[in-house]
Amino acid sequence: MKFIKLLLLLLVIQTQAQQGGMWIPSLLKGMNESEMKNLGMKISAEDIYSVNKSSLKDAVPQFDGGCTAEMISDKGLLLTNHHCGFDAIQNHSTVEHDYLRDGFWAYKTSEELPNKGMTVMFVIRIEDITTKVLEGVATLSIEAEKQKKIQENISALSNSLPKESWQENKIRTFYDGNQYLLFVTETFKDIRFVGAPPSSIGKFGSDTDNWVWPRHTGDFSLFRIYADKNNRPAPYSIDNVPYKPKKFFPISIEGLKENDFTMVLGYPGRTTEYLPSVAVNQIVETINPAKIEVRDAALKVQDRFMRKDQAVKIQYASKYASVANYWKKWMGETKGLKKANAVASKQKFEKEFQEKVIKAGKQAEYGNLLTDFNKNYTDIKDYALARDYFVEVALRNTEILSVGYKLYQLEQILNSKGEQAFTDRKNNLINGIVDFYKDYNIEVDKNVFEQLIHLYSTKSPKQFLPENLINIDALKLTNDVFSNSKLTTLNSFKELLDGDTKTVIEKLNADKGYQIIKSMSDAFIKNVSPKYDEINLKNIATQRTYMKAILELSPKSARIFPDANSTFRVTYGKIKGYKPSDAVYYEPFTTLDGVMEKYVPGDYEFDVPQKLIDLYNAKDYGNYASNGKMPVCFIATNHTTGGNSGSPALDAKGNLIGLNFDRVWEGTMSDVYYSPDICRNIMVDARYILFVIDKFAGAKNIIEELEIIDSKPIKKK
Repeated sequence: MKFIKLLLLLLVIQTQAQQGGMWIPSLLKGMNESEMKNLGMKISAEDIYSVNKSSLKDAVPQFDGGCTAEMISDKGLLLTNHHCGFDAIQNHSTVEHDYLRDGFWAYKTSEELPNKGMTVMFVIRIEDITTKVLEGVATLSIEAEKQKKIQENISALSNSLPKESWQENKIRTFYDGNQYLLFVTETFKDIRFVGAPPSSIGKFGSDTDNWVWPRHTGDFSLFRIYADKNNRPAPYSIDNVPYKPKKFFPISIEGLKENDFTMVLGYPGRTTEYLPSVAVNQIVETINPAKIEVRDAALKVQDRFMRKDQAVKIQYASKYASVANYWKKWMGETKGLKKANAVASKQKFEKEFQEKVIKAGKQAEYGNLLTDFNKNYTDIKDYALARDYFVEVALRNTEILSVGYKLYQLEQILNSKGEQAFTDRKNNLINGIVDFYKDYNIEVDKNVFEQLIHLYSTKSPKQFLPENLINIDALKLTNDVFSNSKLTTLNSFKELLDGDTKTVIEKLNADKGYQIIKSMSDAFIKNVSPKYDEINLKNIATQRTYMKAILELSPKSARIFPDANSTFRVTYGKIKGYKPSDAVYYEPFTTLDGVMEKYVPGDYEFDVPQKLIDLYNAKDYGNYASNGKMPVCFIATNHTTGGNSGSPALDAKGNLIGLNFDRVWEGTMSDVYYSPDICRNIMVDARYILFVIDKFAGAKNIIEELEIIDSKPIKKK
């Protein structure tokens, strides 16, 4: 009996060790494939990535530059998150036709809505070109010169390496500059909106439930890719036809259970798993708290206005969601890093690393890395804090300052590139600013400005502040700016830019709003940016050498994956509950029962459509129920981050079982430190997606396009 218990314990430890990591799909053969099969995968690495035949990679494009999607029919139909399609849904919405509130469904292709500027990108193949990119770099001693040479090589290779005329070469760095891969891609530009549930389903729980488990959100939307008659990318045209993908996913409704294998493919944005302990401590104690405080102040103002006015709610829905997303994420990240003792764990790793350096006789090459990190991160602390205050206050969360910064850049172009470049940029700015003011509300921004300019003037390191923002009266300054600046309306903004170059510059510099952003920007560019960049360049070089040392000194069996950088990756794990705190355990599945338990009639976040209530009361779930209940969401140990929104969740056979859309709150620390005990990704169950399309929306035309796999004989449509 003791032997059996010991064996089971070893199996649990081994299973946990095999989870986590964001792996390059072209390099799965070997260790990764063995791990995946040990976890239960029934397909091969070749089925996931192949250049010789269709494979899973061909069904997983990057959606609109920042999310992931998956092909679910042979007629170009794709599935992604509701929050990934949110801008498009908002742009098509009006007070009279509010698709955010009511949802939208195209019951025939002629009803599908085009989306200006939306793109979908597929990876065709991946190649290692490290040697070519680093040619001529080793002989250089100055870091800035190395970076310049690398960029020159990348530019030349991007233009010269073979591809088809409609394709692109994209070169990305891995392992902090120790590896470079070429991605040959195809980008489609005619993408049409097909369907989305109302926000009361697609954003159910909204910001209260964001980054939270248990979750009950039907976070999905549908789009269709159109191509020319040769099935190649083309601009929007009524002559275009639905794209025929090389691969699309069958959707399984056979059912899920805890410990089932899961795999997520997609384009994770950015992780920093190999930061030293001093950097992680700075994130926890200094950087995250500052950014959280700024966004908290902005969100409280926006929320107050959105709850009072439906028109404001439409204007600010997407902006609010964007700001709130990382505000809450940073809070969870900090909580998770503390709970997991990430700083102490990294300090332990660094102690062992230093011992390996000594044992290998590499003190001259690697012996001072940790000392250098400590000095660099101490030196950069105030500059990094000032930089984040400037970015959060001026560029991201105060609209009058962010639009003013565009004019600041315009003036800088005049000074650096001359009058013709200034005129060209000015005309582009006038033509492109209309959408900004369409979703701008002066009263909302005025209240945000008052809160954030106070934080900026009192919390940002004082040695870097412009003189006109030291010891200010925030309310008085706010009233002065919003009473006198021409940055608050579209027409007055255009008036500022009307006239010859000399006149425009004079008008800009006389404007109260522009004066504030100019003083902030001048102070940042003069006092913060150069020194921050100088120290950061040292950190980049040190991090590259540190990563090289880790790769060199670790055993071949070590699981060292490259940080995420918005390139195509594979992560795998198991469906599993988790224990976030003492005496609390979360099951890995939620159902429609939980939606009704949270339901608050008329509430901004927890209202429910009457038809969904009727379907629930009648238990009218079609073929999508499990043991008499309607599955909604589930969690697993897949290692995901921003950019994995919309990623397909696949079963052991490569069938679609869900749609990734979030992580548990404490597990957001996985961007810095992954732990299989805490980190969980959250997915919409594919059965809930089909139930909403079929029973709630009655969109039988969409259901008929899909290949649905049931426990009964496969139904192919």
